[in-house]
This record gives sequence, structure tokens and C-alpha cells, in this order.
Amino acid sequence: MSETQVEKDASSCRNCSSEMELNGTQEPSGNPSADYDEEEFLRYLWQEYLHPKEYEWALIAGYIIVFLVALVGNILVCVAVWKNHHMRTVTNYFIVNLSLADILVIITCLPATLVVDITETWFLGNSLCKVIPYLQTVSVSVSVLTLSCIALDRWYAICHPLMFKSTAKRARNSIVVIWMVSCVIMIPQAIVMECSSMFPGLANKTILFTICDERWGAEVYPKMYHTCFFLITYMAPLCLMVLAYLQIFQKLWCRQIPGTSSVVQRNRKPLQCAAQTRGPRPSATLRISAVAAEIKQIQTRRKTARMLMVVLLVFALCYLPISILNILKRVFGLFNSAADRETLYAWFTFSHWLVYANSAANPIIYNFLSGKFREEFKMAFSCCCFGLRHHQNDQLRGRTSTESRKSLTTQMSHFNHATKFSEHVALANISALPTNDTGPLQDW
Repeated sequence: MSETQVEKDASSCRNCSSEMELNGTQEPSGNPSADYDEEEFLRYLWQEYLHPKEYEWALIAGYIIVFLVALVGNILVCVAVWKNHHMRTVTNYFIVNLSLADILVIITCLPATLVVDITETWFLGNSLCKVIPYLQTVSVSVSVLTLSCIALDRWYAICHPLMFKSTAKRARNSIVVIWMVSCVIMIPQAIVMECSSMFPGLANKTILFTICDERWGAEVYPKMYHTCFFLITYMAPLCLMVLAYLQIFQKLWCRQIPGTSSVVQRNRKPLQCAAQTRGPRPSATLRISAVAAEIKQIQTRRKTARMLMVVLLVFALCYLPISILNILKRVFGLFNSAADRETLYAWFTFSHWLVYANSAANPIIYNFLSGKFREEFKMAFSCCCFGLRHHQNDQLRGRTSTESRKSLTTQMSHFNHATKFSEHVALANISALPTNDTGPLQDW
């Protein structure tokens, strides 16, 4: 991925002028100036390239925080869905797939990127130079395709519920296809990555100044590749997802959802008044229960849609800087002769950190915007902090799951009774009750 490719021909060699001063007026040839012995030369390299500067310690701390939060948070997401059958919905399957992609990039790519950003040197050899950028591009492709599938699934379920029925089996098949497609289309990234030295004369003396970068046969190829990469993995999916969520927003917040009765949005209060004035009629009770259940369903859908919109927004913002910088560098070649390399280096470093911060942000979003995930996270931390209460927590989890299933069963029973008696209520011509039919509720 462009964010792990070592953007060093644009931002590296912050102290190239100092290096030239070290070797006098000669080109870098691997032999220190006569005024410097080998020990002084190595000491200079340590101070200028290996030892972190003050602001780089803040960068290291930021990377460590992102690593811990992303790793722990995404593992908790996977465990929460795996342990609870009631959370194994289509949307949560895709969320788990998104977490797996984040775990992959955090474990394999974040440490290497941190070392490269601090030392401006690739230490891992030519083989890992091909593998690590390839894994990151695959994880980015998996993430954007998974977000696209989530948006498509929600769009069908809310805007066109009768056109397509999403199931857990179809979700699992889609996840397999996502990984296969991502692994295939990102093969060119692994082919073109190679190790080289910025100063060939120093190659035999030190591994410093080694870079891992793309090597194309002609200038037109990187321009074509990175333009297609930007369109396929960022711009086009983002536009489609924005359009899908705009329609979802209109359906959930601006108009009635297909498949739900108009009683939900207009006639709940008359039903309650009629039930209070005429007594607890069975038909009125059923209709009120149906109205309350439908309102709860709409509220739940709104919460889920709001959470997914925030996930999409954070993804778009975190990947925007590196996408723009990569296009400017690879396609337009704007940074080949940049004067202020220190500022450019800082921009690329911050953009790399934002990419990994996106992996840490998703579990935080789930915690704040999803009650189910929040409860599971609390349960997991309680088990870790209070090991003596592990058995009690398991019992509480079982009671909570049982009550949740009972509540769901009770609601579905109300739905069925309301549907069965809707025609009877209409024919009875109860004056205080509206005659709108209660449509079937869409599961999601």
C-alpha cells in the first residue's frame, strides 16, 4: 500500500547536506572524509539517523498507543461476535471481517512503518520489502470492499427490502470473495517493490540509506497504476457509499420505511388515548404493542446506520491525506525536488499514523454507538480485571442473553398476533382506532 511504501525518495535524507559535508566535496562513496575515522562516522550516523529526536519520541508514543488500542479493541470485537450467537448478524459478520483486516495491518505493517519513519532506512531485506507493502494493500482493499458490502446490505434492507434478502451464509461467501479479489488485484504491488540504496557507495559499509520502493520499467506505468489504485480503493467506493447512506438517511429520518405501517409515525398517540378511554381491549393492546415494536425497530436501525456512517466518515478522513500525497508524488511528481524536505517528511509520517489510527478508531466507535458491543467490552474488561468474578460474569452473560432472546421472542409474538388480527380490527370498525394495515416487519 502506498502508506507503507517507504516514501523516502520524497521525504528521506533529511540531512543529505550534512552527509555531503561529512564527505567533503566528494560524492557519497562509502569512504568517510579523512578528518573522520570509522568510529566517528558510525557515531554520526547514530546521532542523525538512528537516535530518535524529540518530536520523534512523541511519534513513537502515538504509534504504541495506536498499536495497543487497535489490537485489543479489534480482538474484543471478534470475540464478542464469536461468543454471542445473538450478535451473529450480517452486519456484524462484515464488522468482524473489517477487524481482521485491521489486525493484519497492525501486526505486520505498523512496526515496520514506525522503524522506517524514525530511521529512514529499510532493515528487513528484499523479501519482506515485497511482503509487507503487499499485505497492507490487501488489508486496505479488504477494508474498503467490506465497507462497500455493509453499505450495500443496509441499502437493500432499508430502501429496497423486497429486492434482496441478505443472509449469514451470503455474508460469509461475500467475505471469502472479498479476500480472494483483494489478494489477486494487489499482486502488482508485490512485484514492483525492491530494495535499493540512496547512496550506492555506502552500500557495503552500512545498511543505512536503504530504501524499499517501487521500480517500474517506464514512467507511465506508476502513473497508470496509482491513478487506478486511487479510483478503485478510495474515490469510487467512497462515492457509492455516500450515495447509499444518503438514501438510507432519507428513508430512516425523512420518510416511512417500506414494510412498516403508517401507524408508527403518525398514529401512536391516538391509539394510546383510545386504549385509555375505552379500556384494555385486546385488539387495542395488540395494535399498541405492534406500534411500540415498530418504533423500536426504527430506532435500532437508526442507531446502526448512524454508527456505520461514522465508521465510513472516519475511514474517508484517515485515508484522505496519504491518498492525496501519494497521487501528487507518484502521478504528478511534485515532490521529486521539494525544497523543504523536513516538512514533507512530517506530512508523510503523520499520514502513515492516520492510516493506523483508523484501525484503532473503529472499536472505539462501536463502543460509543453500539450498546451490544459496549456491554460485551465491559464484560470482557470485568473478566480481565476481576478474575475471581469470572463465574458470576458468565452467569450474568447467560441471563442477559436469555432475557434478550425472551424479549425478542415476545416481540415477534406480538408482531404475529398484530398481523393476524389486523383484518379483524379493520372489519370491526373500531371508531377510535385507525384502519391502516400493519405491514410485515423486515428483519435485518
